[in-house]
Amino acid sequence: MYKQTTLKKQKCLLSRNDNTNTSTAKISIIIPTLNESPNLKATLASTQTGTNLEVIVVDGGSDDNTVNIAESFGVKVISGYQNRACQMNAGAKNAEGDILLFLHADTLLPANFDEMIRTAMQQPSTVAGAFALRINAPDIGLRLVEWGVKWRSKLFQMPYGDQAIFITRNKFERIGGFPEVLIMEDFELIRQLKKAGNITLISASVITSPRRWLRKGILQTTLINQIVIIAYFLGVSPARIRSWYRGEKLIKH
Repeated sequence: MYKQTTLKKQKCLLSRNDNTNTSTAKISIIIPTLNESPNLKATLASTQTGTNLEVIVVDGGSDDNTVNIAESFGVKVISGYQNRACQMNAGAKNAEGDILLFLHADTLLPANFDEMIRTAMQQPSTVAGAFALRINAPDIGLRLVEWGVKWRSKLFQMPYGDQAIFITRNKFERIGGFPEVLIMEDFELIRQLKKAGNITLISASVITSPRRWLRKGILQTTLINQIVIIAYFLGVSPARIRSWYRGEKLIKH
């Protein structure tokens, strides 16, 4: 009985440690990049409003000015990782912060993002979180996309990577980080986190580029996203799913 009680106490303490000192915790912002020179400067500028944080850019072999732009901001730059999941895991391994914030290179953080994250992570049941999403274009179809993202995130606690996912380092390490797959790494990470506790949604929005919706069309992009999720659940290989997502031909003649 004594040993069982002691083990329960230890598990409780470990759980509490995930939220220890989050009110003053250092935040490590991890940005995976590949040829992001048109977007990276604005993204890095949006991180500069926070306090007690570090920014880590993990580059996947850019042949434009991405690395030079990152270095001009004085942030830590890591190179040599080709897969986005591998890039984010490498950034986490090199991070010094107690809270990890994974930010896409074409996405802008809101003012006071750091305070909002620290406040959110002080809730005992919260294991991770993300922001609301705003897509930076006036199309009415994109407002519908934002509405769908809002309710998916609230009702199902399923934010995606473009919403700037944040998590304590302890919890990230315990679940093994991002699964190093070719696609859907953020989806799988959130699925694992949902088993551990609450995933909160901050009402303030990150602002992301509309490029992927405008490139193929809003309706087509939305349909592709849903097909990708269904295919993932049905066990289709990540390599084939990625080819669908990129619009590559599945059968080459």
